[in-house]
Amino acid sequence: MARLAIAKDFLAEYAKLDKSVQSAVEAAFSKFAEHTHAGLHLEKLQHSRDDRVRTIRIDASWRGVVLAPQSGDTYCLITVLPHDKANAYATSHRISVNQALGVLEIRDDAALEQLQPTLRTVAATADKLLFAEVSDADMKRLGVDGQIIPVVRLLTSEAHLEALQNILPEAQYTALYALASGMTVDEAWTEVAQYLPTQAPPEQVDQADLVTAMERTPGQVVFVSGHDELRRILAYPFAAWRIFLDPSQRKIAYQPSYNGPAQVTGGAGTGKTVTALHRAAYLTDRQDESAKAGQQHDAAGPPILLTTFTRNLAESLDAQLSLLVEDDQARARIEVVNVDRLAYRIVARARGANPAIADNQRLRARWAAASFTETGAAFTPEFLQHEWEQVILAQDLHTEQAYLTCLRSGRGTPLGKAQRSQVWRAAERVVGELQAAGQSTHIQLANEATHIVRQSLRAPYRHVIVDEAQDLHPAQWRLLRAAVKEGPDDLFIVGDPHQRIYDNRVSLASLGIQVRGRSRRLRVNYRTTQEILAWAVPLLGGAPIIGLDGEADSLAGYRSPMHGRRPQVRAARDREEELKVLTERLRGWIADGIEPHAIGVAARSTYLAKQAYDAAESAGIKAASLTAKGKKDAIRTGTMHGMKGLEFQAVAVIGVEEGTIPAPIAVTPADADPLAHEQDLQRERCVLFVACTRARDHLHVSYTGTPSSFLSTR
Repeated sequence: MARLAIAKDFLAEYAKLDKSVQSAVEAAFSKFAEHTHAGLHLEKLQHSRDDRVRTIRIDASWRGVVLAPQSGDTYCLITVLPHDKANAYATSHRISVNQALGVLEIRDDAALEQLQPTLRTVAATADKLLFAEVSDADMKRLGVDGQIIPVVRLLTSEAHLEALQNILPEAQYTALYALASGMTVDEAWTEVAQYLPTQAPPEQVDQADLVTAMERTPGQVVFVSGHDELRRILAYPFAAWRIFLDPSQRKIAYQPSYNGPAQVTGGAGTGKTVTALHRAAYLTDRQDESAKAGQQHDAAGPPILLTTFTRNLAESLDAQLSLLVEDDQARARIEVVNVDRLAYRIVARARGANPAIADNQRLRARWAAASFTETGAAFTPEFLQHEWEQVILAQDLHTEQAYLTCLRSGRGTPLGKAQRSQVWRAAERVVGELQAAGQSTHIQLANEATHIVRQSLRAPYRHVIVDEAQDLHPAQWRLLRAAVKEGPDDLFIVGDPHQRIYDNRVSLASLGIQVRGRSRRLRVNYRTTQEILAWAVPLLGGAPIIGLDGEADSLAGYRSPMHGRRPQVRAARDREEELKVLTERLRGWIADGIEPHAIGVAARSTYLAKQAYDAAESAGIKAASLTAKGKKDAIRTGTMHGMKGLEFQAVAVIGVEEGTIPAPIAVTPADADPLAHEQDLQRERCVLFVACTRARDHLHVSYTGTPSSFLSTR
C-alpha cells in the first residue's frame, strides 16, 4: 500500500497558496493518503540530477515535486510550485542520505555547479584555503557528502561558506560552519550530533535507503496515516511546530528521562518555548502509558505545572499548548499559570481570603519615608528597596542577626554592621506598614506560599516546566522547588540570560537545584533573519553574561538559516519627524502585503508607545495594544518589556536615543553602586535586544537627536 510523507517546509509554503490551489493539493494527495495512488502520474523529467525526484499535476498551472524511492511504495511531497518552477526544482535538486547521521537531506546541485567556476578562480590566487587543514576523512566523519567536498575545498573565506548556507543541507553546513569557527573535529561533531534522531549514530547507513532515512528524520518529515490526518495537517500550516521539532529540539523534548532538574538555554528564536511545550506533552503521554501498563495506581495523579514569569506569557503558553495537546483529558492534566498567580492562589487558599497586593507607587513612598526616618537619607529609597528584595527576601531572612551575617552576592556597595542595622530598621518599618495595611508584594507571597507548601508535606505537582526562567526571583524559585518532589524529571527549565529584562539574578545551585551535566543549548534561530541577528547581537555589548548555573553563557555558534534585508536605522530631528517616518514605514509594510497584526511597534516607555499608537491612528492606520486579541486589521504597539515572548513579521523600535535608552530611572548611579550600575546597563541592553529580535523579516530602528550609546557599540 502507498504511504505519503510531507516535508516540513511545505506547510509554510502551503499557507501562502491561493485557496483554489490548496484545494487541488488536498484533492491530489488525498489519493495517496487513502492508499489509492493508482492512476496518479508521476512524471520523470529529462536531464534530472536525481531520477527519484518526480513531479505530479495539481491543476493546469501547478505541479507538486515528489520524492519517489526506486523501491517500495512510499512517497514524500517536497513542495508545490508553478509548472515551470516545479520542473526547474525537480531537475536541479538531489536527495541523499547523510552518511554519518542516516537522515534525509536535500541539496541544490545546480546552484553548486554554477558557483564552482567563480570559486575555482578565487581559489587559484588565494594564499590559503578555508579548510586546508581539515582532511577528507574528517569531513566525511562529520557527514559532509563526498560529492560536496570538492566544492568545499575551493572556499577561501567564511563569507564564501555563508553563500552556500541555503544550498547545502543544514547538518552539513553546521559541520562546516563549526570547523570554520575554529572548533576541533570533535567539537564540531558535538554540533552535528544535534541532528541525530537518537542518542547514538546508526551502526550502519545505507545511503540508497531513502525510506529509512525519512523515518529517521521526524523533524523534517511527517508520515500521513489517512485523509483525515492529511486534512488536519493542511488546515493548520502555521502551527507546523505541533508536528515538527528540529533534531536538537526533539532530542531534548523527548528524552525518556532526566535524572534530576534539566536546563535548556539558547538565544532568542531558537525554539526553547516550543521545546518546553513538547516536553509537557511528552510527560503527559508517558503518564498515560504508565497508567495503561498498570505501573501506577493513581492514573490521574498530581498535574504537570507549566509556568512562566508574566500573565501574558502564561496565556500565550496556554493557547499554544491547546494546539499541541488535543486530547481533553490529557490537556486537563497540564496546568498553565504564571508564578505570581500560583503563589497568590496558594496563599489565598491557606488564608481563606484573597491577599491584597501592595501598590507600587505607594510602596515607593513608604521606602522614601523609611530612608529619611531610619537612615537619615544615608541610603536612597531605591537602594533600600533593592536590598530588601535582592538580599532579605531573596534569602528569606527573618531576623536582624541573619541579615548582619549573610552574604550579599551581587550587591556592589559594601555595608558595615551599623549600616546593615540601619537598613534592617528601614525594612522592618516598611514591612510593618504593609502588614498594618493588610498588603503584600508578590515576592512576599512567594515566600509565604513556599512555607505553606513545605508544611503540607505533599508536593502539588508531578513535574514542573519553567519558561523564561532567567526572569524569576529566588523566592519564586524556592516555591517551584517545593512544588515538585525531588527526583527524575522534576524540573525542566528553559531560559536565556541574554534576555534577562528584570532585576532578578539567581544561582540555581544555591537553591538546591543542580543542573550541571543536564544542561543543553540550542543555537539555531528560526524566527529572525541572519541579517537582523548579526545587527542585534552586538547590542548586548561585550561583558560576559552569567547563566542560572553560575557559568558565563555564550552565544557562540548562534545563527539563523534565513536571510533577508538588513535593519534600517533612521535619525530624526525631533519626535514629530520620527513619528512621521514611522507611519510611512508602517504604510509601506502594509502595501507590501504584510498583515497589520503582524507588525509590532515598541518603545521604552508607555508614554512613547502611546504616541506611536496615536500617530498611527491619526494616519488612518488602525492600532491596538500588544495584548489585544483578535483585531487582525490593527498593528500592535507597546513597551519593549511587553514585546517579550511575542514575534512579528515586521518590527519598528522607536526612541532609541540618549536619555531614553538606557532609561535613566532604571539605572543606579555609578557613584551609588558601581556593580549595580553595570548590571542595570546590561539589563537595559537586554531590553533593547529583546525588542529588536521580535522581528522575523523587517526591523526599523529610529531615534531623535543623539543616538543611544548602545547603537554605537554594535
